[in-house]
This record gives sequence, structure tokens and C-alpha cells, in this order.
Amino acid sequence: MFKGVLIDWGGVLTTSLTDSIATWLTADRIDAAHYREVMHELVQHAYEGGADGENAIHALERGEIDGLTFERDLAARLLTLDGVPPVAEGLLARMFAGFERVEPMYGMLRAARAAGMRTCLLSNSWANDYPRDDWDEVFDEVVISGEVGMRKPEPRIFHHTLGVVGLPPEQCVFVDDIEANILVAEGLGITGVHHRAHAETIPRLETLLGVALGPA
Repeated sequence: MFKGVLIDWGGVLTTSLTDSIATWLTADRIDAAHYREVMHELVQHAYEGGADGENAIHALERGEIDGLTFERDLAARLLTLDGVPPVAEGLLARMFAGFERVEPMYGMLRAARAAGMRTCLLSNSWANDYPRDDWDEVFDEVVISGEVGMRKPEPRIFHHTLGVVGLPPEQCVFVDDIEANILVAEGLGITGVHHRAHAETIPRLETLLGVALGPA
């Protein structure tokens, strides 16, 4: 029997990062093809590993460097359509400005808590501000990578989160939009749900948890 729901934030409780990025690329006149090349290498290395150590994403998500340091590093790698690097300061805020709440997912969390499930946010932060106004209504616990010095998909952050919620792995479901994170969680005995859209995720959680989680 499942008793806990661990859930990511960006791209799960919000609209997709892809859409937000597309808006930012246009607004800042970033060379989109070059951006994709740069970020593919950085993100793939950060989430699938590499033989040549770590990169700035690892450090940012653990809180080992601040947002401005990362912004300067990333801006130096990018080019605008004018052939110069974009403005570094505020780059992350502009990148994530298009995020919007996905209300059905928040409704799902409220319903899960009402049914007796423990809910926990498990998010890799990019020095971003989270909209926490109603978090006490949807989360029992919150684990943010930059605040605990650990990041997904490191096994230790999952062990830490299980300790925070006070549940064994076999009693928890983990929802995330990054497959690498899901695979590590599943390797620890947590049931993974690879999120793509709320219309798929909520019915899947209803089946797993055995409770109604959508609108009546």
C-alpha cells in the first residue's frame, strides 16, 4: 500500500520548461540552435554522468555556486542573434518567467493528502524563487536540492527524502519529468511515474494509490 507521493516542481507542477525556454530565447534573441547544443551537452552530462567530472549544473543544483555565477558561466557559452553573449544578470529569472502553475496537479496533491497520503516536494533548484504561498496546503514536507546540498539523481537525496517523510521506499511514488531521476528512484525501490502531462499522470496515480485525485 502506498502512503507517500514525492513530486518534482518544474515541468510537473508547472507548464513545461521547453515552452518557457522558447519564449525566453525569442525575447532575448538567443541563437536557439547554439543554445540547444550547449544545453544538451551540459544537461546530458549532469543527468547521465560523464568521465570528465562535474559541470556548473551539478554545483548550481547543490547550492555550491550562486545563481549569478552560473548565469555568467552560461551567458559566456551562449550567443545572441547579434553574435554577442546575452546579458548574464537575471538570465535565470528570464529563462523561467514563462512557468505557469498546472492547477490539476495541485488539486491532485490536495486530494492525496485528504486521502491520508504524505506529500513531499523533491526539486532540483536553479537558484530560482519558488511560489510557496499555498505549500502548507499541498505538501507535508519540502526537499529542495540547493537547500540540502544534494541533487537528483544522486541516491543520497532520495534516501534523505524518505527519511524526511518517514516512509520506506516501497510505500512511495515518485513523479518526475526526467527519466534519469525516475530510474535511480526505481533502483532504490520507489515506484516511478514519468510525467509528461497531467492528463496522463493523474489517472496513473489514481490507479496506483487507489483513490480519486481528479475533479469530481
